[in-house]
Amino acid sequence: MNQSLSGQVAAITGAASGIGLACARRLVAAGARVAFVDRDEAALAKATQGLGPQALPLVVDVTSPASVAGMLPQILAWGGQLDIFHANAGSYVGGIAAEGDPDAWDRMLTLNVNAVFRTIRAVLPHMIERKTGDILVTSSVAGVVPVVWEPIYTASKHAVQAFVHTTRRQVIPHGLRVGAVLPGPVVTALIADWPKEKLEAEKARGGLIEPEEVAEAVHFMLTRPRNVTIRDLVILPQSTDL
Repeated sequence: MNQSLSGQVAAITGAASGIGLACARRLVAAGARVAFVDRDEAALAKATQGLGPQALPLVVDVTSPASVAGMLPQILAWGGQLDIFHANAGSYVGGIAAEGDPDAWDRMLTLNVNAVFRTIRAVLPHMIERKTGDILVTSSVAGVVPVVWEPIYTASKHAVQAFVHTTRRQVIPHGLRVGAVLPGPVVTALIADWPKEKLEAEKARGGLIEPEEVAEAVHFMLTRPRNVTIRDLVILPQSTDL
């Protein structure tokens, strides 16, 4: 029997746009109360407009330890508990390693790796104490396929995969589930720097997927019976060479 999300409390980072926004709206529609976590206050206000008391716009900079430290207390003050945490916030840097900008790499690694680890660490004790909870991470197909034109991004997602696989085994005795959704190219701000012609061509040939399609997969993962864990769910556009 599938698990209902009605009445559950979720928090999703990077929820003001893209995959995070689509996932947050999907969970609200499924009956969950959702904390939309993002550093962009104006975008959060727009994202949660009209959703009523089921949505909490929560301004948190996940790259700031002090800001992350205040995240869970605010969620608990609002929702009383936390059943689902989705570490979704991330960024993208591609290109040739010999020509890359190490400072840009550092910024991406802080968000894609360190912030994921830190935010999950912030919520784990609460879930362990309650003996229930779901941790999800937005990874990438680059976490399992070394993508030659994005070596640093690929490395960041391989790190995420290692964390998901090891942490999942650590928290099994506490009744927690940990899994990752691994999309291929998605129409989000992460590919905003693509030339318009390339973007339109990829859409036309079926080489991109929409954030809502990732959200549907996340919903599927969360609604499996508690004895079932979807550890890795890879989602690819039909037309892909990955």
